[in-house]
Amino acid sequence: MIARLRGRPVARRPDGLVLDVGGVGYLVQATPTALAKADGAGEVELDTYLHVREDALQLYGFGEPAERELFEQLLSVSGVGPKVALAIVSGSSASDLRRAIVLEDTARFQAIPGIGRKTAERVVLELKEKLGSSESAAAPAARAAPHFVAREALVELGYTVSEAERALAATDPELAPEERVRQALRAAA
Repeated sequence: MIARLRGRPVARRPDGLVLDVGGVGYLVQATPTALAKADGAGEVELDTYLHVREDALQLYGFGEPAERELFEQLLSVSGVGPKVALAIVSGSSASDLRRAIVLEDTARFQAIPGIGRKTAERVVLELKEKLGSSESAAAPAARAAPHFVAREALVELGYTVSEAERALAATDPELAPEERVRQALRAAA
């Protein structure tokens, strides 16, 4: 298993990043965090996951260990392969995705291109117990309902679910939903 690579980013391609490690160019399908880490860097270190198939070896790169850990957990979900897992991990931070799983927020996953209702429900169902005991996984459930109210208000105003989540991430989670929506709208203006 190739768990980490340190090398010089030499090319960005539509299918990933080429990382030169000791004269060998590794093609790494990477998350946006990993790509941002590599941009303009003389040398970069990425956490990686090697997916072995009958007809190919595919290397996936992550900007932080939490992304790789969640990616590996997603691979344990029935019907989720590495491309879908990479799309999920690339959509939001690992902590936000863990919170969405624990809070059974399937809409968060359905907002990711290529993820349907059934896949979103399987992700939540199969990973909730694994993540539920993790200290860093979720905010208290009491804060979840107001968050969903604020998100739905932004969606009604024309935001996508992922845009609403990004906008709300910049607001104070202790505020009432109405005030969080106001803050999000002010920041967007």
